Amino acid sequence: MKITDAAHLSNTELTAELSRLAGSERIATAALIVHLGEFDARRMYEGDGFPSMFQYCRAILRLSEDAAYNRIEAARAARRYPAILDMLSAGTLSLTTARMIARHLTPEKHSALLAAAAGMGKQEVEDLLARTAPQPDVRALVRKVPGLPPVSPPLVGSLDAGRSGPTLPAAAESGAVPVAVPSLLTTATTPSTPPPGAPRQCVRPLAPERYEIRFTASGAMRERLRMAQDLLGHAVPTGDIAEVFDRALTLLVDHLTRKKFAATSRPRSTRGPAEGSPHIPAEVRRAVWLRDGGACAFVAPRGRRCGARRFLEFHHVRPRAMGGPPTVENIQLRCRSHNGYEVDLFFGPGVRHSRDGIVYGRRAQKAGGPGTRPGTTSPL
Repeated sequence: MKITDAAHLSNTELTAELSRLAGSERIATAALIVHLGEFDARRMYEGDGFPSMFQYCRAILRLSEDAAYNRIEAARAARRYPAILDMLSAGTLSLTTARMIARHLTPEKHSALLAAAAGMGKQEVEDLLARTAPQPDVRALVRKVPGLPPVSPPLVGSLDAGRSGPTLPAAAESGAVPVAVPSLLTTATTPSTPPPGAPRQCVRPLAPERYEIRFTASGAMRERLRMAQDLLGHAVPTGDIAEVFDRALTLLVDHLTRKKFAATSRPRSTRGPAEGSPHIPAEVRRAVWLRDGGACAFVAPRGRRCGARRFLEFHHVRPRAMGGPPTVENIQLRCRSHNGYEVDLFFGPGVRHSRDGIVYGRRAQKAGGPGTRPGTTSPL
């Protein structure tokens, strides 16, 4: 049966069906891994005219490159350590995390490593592997990346707290250049030209509290980096790129927290806003930010706190439109999504538009609906 619409389901039914389908998918994936592993072990792809299991998966099973790679690695690891199959079925291990830890599994430590990785996402597994199998620092470098348009300069970097690194070359061509720094470093074996579709940015843990960081920078940024090294000549005589970036980010974070949350070590008293003013006093923003830990304070009915740190907004518990005052007791931090969600809870469904204009199974107005202002997500 082909299902293309779930608008007829209630919220409770939709939640239950989504959970059931996700469980079925995990079980089906584990079954696929079992059969894929057996097919691979028998080298049956060779009889079908393919030199590798990867090419068979791409051509016959119609899997993407990433999907084929993850499944093959997981299948080979699961043949050696069947516990992986149970974890895939339960959802405590994904194909991506299974592939990441597969090469680190041994008969002696596989049980402990699998248990430690249970329930972790990709970033958490990267941190786990950085602790259990730390890698050496990568070499700091600045080089021009071939094969890129002249206006698109890559800067490859890697920062390492407390490490000295080489200074930038005195003469460097303007345009796209990659920079690698100790604490923002790339490995020497990294290809000069990344494969098509490869991400231009990377943050990857190498060892506890040490990360490889890679990104693309313009020629203008390259010059600002060199100028910062020159200006810091007395304080950082080696020109260590990691130290330069650390100092710059420290100043940037301090500036942004003061601007957005009025964070300061020497707060000044104010008279407060006028009656009915939408302005939130600096001392209120500061106190709310400290109390909520600089993260979304929305807590779901089952007790899970959102904790998002991006796109934060000040949310009025009692909406401003209903006379809610800009006080510490009435203001909380919310991410943009949960601030909009609170609008629906207070004013009723249909106030906030969904991405495709459908709200709770009804077609909503594309713009200018009741209770919203054009270009806003929330009237709170």
